[in-house]
Formats: sequence, C-alpha cells, structure tokens
Amino acid sequence: MTSSFEVKYQPDDGKLALLRHQPTGREMDTMRSTIDLPHHRPIIASGQQGEAQRRGDTVTTRIWIDEFVALEALYSDAANCSPKLRYPDLISGCVSLVFDGLDPVNRIFSFLYTTLVLRDQETARRQEDMWRPQYLLLLALQKSEQNRHPHPQFKLDHFTTACVALALQEPRAAQKVFEYARRNIAQRAAAGVL
Repeated sequence: MTSSFEVKYQPDDGKLALLRHQPTGREMDTMRSTIDLPHHRPIIASGQQGEAQRRGDTVTTRIWIDEFVALEALYSDAANCSPKLRYPDLISGCVSLVFDGLDPVNRIFSFLYTTLVLRDQETARRQEDMWRPQYLLLLALQKSEQNRHPHPQFKLDHFTTACVALALQEPRAAQKVFEYARRNIAQRAAAGVL
C-alpha cells in the first residue's frame, strides 16, 4: 500500500509555540533535566531476567518538539498499518535511513552546526524510546572526534533529532521510514532480539 501522504519538515512556529512552552505527558525540557544519560528500558517484565532481558532493550532518548510533531504525522499516516509502527520503530527507522545514505556523519554534524544550534535551546523535548542497534550508531557519534574539544558537545537528543529531521527531508520520507523500520524489525527477529 502506498501513501499519498508526504512529510515535509517545515516547523510551523505558530502551532508549535504553545507546545514548546507547555510540556505534556512524557515531554521533558532539557534545560531543566538533571541527567542527560540515556535510560535503558527492557521490553520484558522485570521477573524475567537474564538473556531475555538483554535481547529486548530500548534506550530512552528525547526529540525536539518540532521533529516530534512530524513523527506524530508519520504515526497517524494511513500507510502505517499491518503492523502499526510505534515511536521506537519510527525513530529507529529514521536513524537507519540517515545512516544508510551518503556521508551520514557529515550530514548529521552539518545539520547540528547549521540548524539545530541556532534554535532556542530551551525548546521542549518529547521523551521516547529507540532500539539499541540504532542507539549504538548515535553513541558512536557522541564519542567521535567531531564531538570532542574544541568542537561543541552534542548530546543524544541532538543526534536523535538530527536523524529524524534529515530522514523526513528525504523524498517519499514516510514510505522510506516505514520500510527501514520494518527492515529493523526483521533484523532484530533474525538475530533473536525481539
């Protein structure tokens, strides 16, 4: 099923102004956060420890509200069905899409240096989860030379937001994100990580 819905990343300051300053639900404002470390959240019940717990990990991240609004549109898209992909799959699909493209590291840092750094740094963030394999790609960026002194230090929410924004700028973004999210599901299943 193809969708005529196309996500174009263009923040609407009028509609988003209210969301930026009125966090709701699981949203978190980075400036008021006491910890910037990711939280590891296993998918299974706490009574089932051991290898099963290791296999289903997601990592908590945050996404700037403009990009989260675009993700909400993807989540609500009619093409997001059978199975309906949730936010961890959509976010991880965005990360995979960007990393599968040409020169992903430079594209991400370019977005951070030219776009995200110029935004209001007190912008609200929405707290969501992503799958561990895609988190590890972003963790490598956090530990890279481009994120060390004398360069600015970006955090997980910056890298996650950059990947979502870059993925949604792609032609046929919705279709591609859904495709990468489903590939990620199949890869986790093949590796026994579901």
